[in-house]
Amino acid sequence: MSMSDSDSSSHGGEYKNFRQISRDRLLHEMLRSTKTGESKSWKVLIMDKITVKVISCSCKMADITDEGVSLVEDLFRRRQPLPSMDAIYFMQPSRENVVMFLSDMSGRVPLYKKAFIFFSSPVPKELVSLIKNDTSVLPRIGALREMNLEYFAIDSQGFITDNERALEELFGENVENSRHYDVCLNVMASRIATVFASLRELPFVRYRSAKNLDASTVTTLRDVVPTKLAASIWNCLTKYKTTIPHFPQTETCELLILDRSVDQIAPVIHEWTYDAMCHDLLDMEGNKYVHEIASKTGGEPEKKEVLLEDHDPIWLELRHAHIADASERLHEKMTNFVSKNKAAQIQGSRNGSELSTRDLQKMVQALPQYSEQIDKLSLHVEIAGKINRIIREMDLRELGQLEQDLVFGDAGTKEVINFLRTKQHASPESKLRLLMIYAAVSPEKFEGDKGSKLMQLARLSPDDMNAVHNMRLLEGSSDAKKNSAGSFSLKFDVNKRKHAARKDRTGEEETWQLSRFYPMIEELVEKLGKGELPKNDYPCMNDPSPTVHGTTQSAPVRNNQVPTAHSMRSRRTATWARPRNSDDGYSSDSVLRHTSSDFKRMGQRIFVFIIGGATRSELRVCHKLTTKLKREVILGSSSLDDPPQFITKLKLLSAQELSIDDLRI
Repeated sequence: MSMSDSDSSSHGGEYKNFRQISRDRLLHEMLRSTKTGESKSWKVLIMDKITVKVISCSCKMADITDEGVSLVEDLFRRRQPLPSMDAIYFMQPSRENVVMFLSDMSGRVPLYKKAFIFFSSPVPKELVSLIKNDTSVLPRIGALREMNLEYFAIDSQGFITDNERALEELFGENVENSRHYDVCLNVMASRIATVFASLRELPFVRYRSAKNLDASTVTTLRDVVPTKLAASIWNCLTKYKTTIPHFPQTETCELLILDRSVDQIAPVIHEWTYDAMCHDLLDMEGNKYVHEIASKTGGEPEKKEVLLEDHDPIWLELRHAHIADASERLHEKMTNFVSKNKAAQIQGSRNGSELSTRDLQKMVQALPQYSEQIDKLSLHVEIAGKINRIIREMDLRELGQLEQDLVFGDAGTKEVINFLRTKQHASPESKLRLLMIYAAVSPEKFEGDKGSKLMQLARLSPDDMNAVHNMRLLEGSSDAKKNSAGSFSLKFDVNKRKHAARKDRTGEEETWQLSRFYPMIEELVEKLGKGELPKNDYPCMNDPSPTVHGTTQSAPVRNNQVPTAHSMRSRRTATWARPRNSDDGYSSDSVLRHTSSDFKRMGQRIFVFIIGGATRSELRVCHKLTTKLKREVILGSSSLDDPPQFITKLKLLSAQELSIDDLRI
C-alpha cells in the first residue's frame, strides 16, 4: 500500500505536535489527495463507527468541508445513490466493511461514480484479494491505501485506543477463561502502532515487567499484560519497517508501557485543577457543558451547550491551573475589563463596596459591547463559581487534606476513623474514594475483617465494598518481589514507621493548598528522560545496547535541558499553581507564549501508555514535563477516566453479568 511521506518524526522539518500531525494527515494526505484529474468536485465521505470518532477527535466539520467534502455518511446506514459524485471511504479493514463497500460499488449502477478507499490500519491480503476479484468494482477505484491512523487524539498530547472495557477484559476476576483477553490486547496494540506510523517514529519499547519468577510465584495473565502488549506492538512495528515507505529503521523515540497497577491512587483522589474539577464535580457529558442563559425574549432561561476544548483560549489557559488560581485569574480578567470600560465604571460606582466576581459578571453582561470574548469569560466565571459552591457544600477541602495526608504518610487509621465518625453527612462517593486511597496505601489494613469494619463504619453499600475488594486485582505485579529502592510500589516497607505511597519533595514552596499530590508517572517519566529507569523493572523489548539509554542515544536529547538545582527527593508541588507573574514554563500563560518556539528545539519524543485508563492529572503532568524535559511527552491509554467512571469499571471486575451499558460514561 502506498503512503505519502510526511516527515513528522522528531528529526525532520518544522516540528508539529501530535494532534497537528494527525489532523494534517487526515485532511491533506487523505482528503486532499483525492483532488486529482476529473475528481476535483465535491465528494461524499463514508466512515464506520470507529473512523468517524477518529476523524472527529482531530478535525472539525469546517475543516472537512474545506477539503471538498459536502456530505458525511455512515457506512452501515441506508444511503441515497449519488452516481454523479465520487466517494471517499475511510474505514477499518474488516470483512463486513469491505463487503458493504463492494455492495455499494458493484453492479451496473453503483452508488457513486468513483471510490477512494483509505483503511485505518493494515489490511489483510485476503481482503485486498476480495476487492481485486470483483471486476466490476476495480475500474471504479481511484485509490486503495492504508492510512494507518486508528487512534483517538483527545488532546494535543494525548490519545486513547477506545478500549473502554480494557480493565475488565484484562484484569477481571475470570480473565483466565475469557476469550476477550487476546482480542483486547491485539486491538490495543494495532491502534498504538498506528500512532508511530502516523508520526514516522520507531520507539524503544519499555514495559513494566512481571514479578520475578521462582518456585513460590504463580504468574497470572494479569501480571503479564504490559509484557504481552509490548511484544504485540513491537510485532506491528517490525512489519511497518518493511511496508511503510520512509519508516525509520533505527529507534527515534521512547515508549513506556504501564498498567493501572502502577498508581491506583491517581484515578480516585480529588485532583484540584480546573479541568479535573469540571469533569469530577459537574454533570458533564465528555467535554460538553450545559448552562442556562437569559432568554432574549424575557421568558424562561434557555439551555446552551458549550464544548470545553482547545478552541476556547480561556479554557486552554486555565485548565491545568489550581481551582483557586483559576478563580483568582477569572476575577482579575473581569476586573480588568470593567476598569477599561467607562459604562461599567459608572454602573459600579453606584455601589461603593468592593464588587464580587458575580457582580462584575452581571455588569459586563448588561453592556452593549457584550462580545463573544466576554461571553466565554462569563461562562468560566459561572463554572468556577459552581465548582467552588460544590467544594464548600461537600466540605471537600477537609476531605482533600486527609486524602493527601494519607498518601504522604501523615495520617492513618485514627484519622480515617475520626473522619468517618464525625463526617457522617459526607457523600457515599467521598467515603468510598477515601477508603480506596487508604486501601492502596495500606492494603494490610483491609485484610480479614479489619477492612469490613472500616467499610461498615463508612456505611458503604455492598456494591461500593466490591470496588474496594477489587483493588486487589490491580495490585502491582512487581511489588511483591522487588525491593523498595528500585520500584514504585503502592505499598510501602511495613517496617518503616511512616506508611506512605509518595515521598515529599523539599526545596519548593507550595503556593496553593492541596497541590501536594503528584501522579506516579511524573517520577517514572523523569527517570526515563534521564536514563535512570531501572532496566530490571522496566526492560526494553528491542533490547538496545547499554549505551543507548545511558549516553550515546540520549545525549542529543538532553542537550537543551537546563540542569535542575533540586534533587529528585525534593518536595514536588504543583508548579502549575505558581504565581501568575512567574515565567518558569509551567504556568499556562507561559506555555502558551512559548509553545511554538519551544517545539522547534524539542528532543526525541517520549510516549507513555497506561493500560486500564488514564487520568486528567496524568495528562496534565505530560504537558508539564514537555516543558521541563524539552521533549514532547505524549500520553496514551485505553480510555480517559474520571473518578466515577473508574470506580464503575472497578466494580465490574468481579461482576457476574457484565454490560457496557452499566458504565456511566
